[in-house]
Amino acid sequence: MHAIEPFFNWRHLYMAEDDERSPFHGTEHSEFEFSHAVYDHAIHPQWDAFGSSTLYMKVLFADYDEGFAVIELIGEWNDLLHNDIMYLKRDVAEPMMAEGIFKFILIGENVLNFHAGEEDYYAEWFDEVMDKGGWITLLNFLQHVREDLQAANLDQYLLFGGKLDKMPWRTLDPGELYSRINAMVVKRLG
Repeated sequence: MHAIEPFFNWRHLYMAEDDERSPFHGTEHSEFEFSHAVYDHAIHPQWDAFGSSTLYMKVLFADYDEGFAVIELIGEWNDLLHNDIMYLKRDVAEPMMAEGIFKFILIGENVLNFHAGEEDYYAEWFDEVMDKGGWITLLNFLQHVREDLQAANLDQYLLFGGKLDKMPWRTLDPGELYSRINAMVVKRLG
């Protein structure tokens, strides 16, 4: 896992550590010291910690005018033991919502497992973004992870499946990715 870096082809457009409105503003990353791990597997030092001991992220892009953010995740999403959704909602989503971000694109190609807990934080996050015309989408999560999310009835709060499972997001610029996803969401919710 140490060789898996966050997507870097948009870094000329956005870097969360340089964004004064980002929860990760001022974060410094080592190129040599592997300080984060998922269990006993070191992960690349460019990933950002947000309170979970098994799930890490990188805000790849945030557009405050359009109100969306693209976030890549890596590790194990464990609400049962670690309440990862609480950390994601409280320490990342809420500060971003305070800055006008209400549309969240979560990329989960590197999320290896999901363990469900309570759904309260999902319901709360969903209600808060919906009140502002927003949404939460999951892109390219592994099939077994999507099945576990669905089994926990979280598909009532998170949009995933269909074309969102095979989105070629790396070939798009952030604005084009947002436009495509927004069009799909409008059709689903409309």
